[in-house]
Amino acid sequence: MRLLFIHGAGGFLDDQPMAEGLHTSLGVPVEMPRLPEEDMSVEGWAAPIRRHLRTLGPDDVAVGHSFGATILQWVLSEADWAPPRAVLLAMPDWSPDGWDVPDYAHRGPEPATALSIHHCRDDEEVPFDHLRLHAARLPSARIVPHDEGGHQFEGRLAHLADDLRRPG
Repeated sequence: MRLLFIHGAGGFLDDQPMAEGLHTSLGVPVEMPRLPEEDMSVEGWAAPIRRHLRTLGPDDVAVGHSFGATILQWVLSEADWAPPRAVLLAMPDWSPDGWDVPDYAHRGPEPATALSIHHCRDDEEVPFDHLRLHAARLPSARIVPHDEGGHQFEGRLAHLADDLRRPG
């Protein structure tokens, strides 16, 4: 297994401890490409994510954090070449029920990829209620609430690693 870790907006440095912690917990290679801060459009991030997803094999997993999870969800719903499993962490909801930013609100089909969506109740950046909104819009996803860990899932990496070890 390999992990493709998609960092959040402006979070390449902030998310490195999470990616490194998953590498240590799982003992697998983790690739975390730096995504462009100067182009925060869906396509500006989706194009490099597509390139990296195409390199994944059947045992590999994509992990997206925050804004990175948003764009990963967009790309996963586009094609059947996506990895069989993906984990979305602290994903914002951009619909009118969430942050109401139409450019980022996903209106496409539910990805065929087996999804797990994790969110911590004490996340101070993305409201925990966004998890409920995703559960309604992505009924096939496995929903995993965490009581604590904040936006960076501090102290929760072992639990995330357990989910990543789960068979698809």
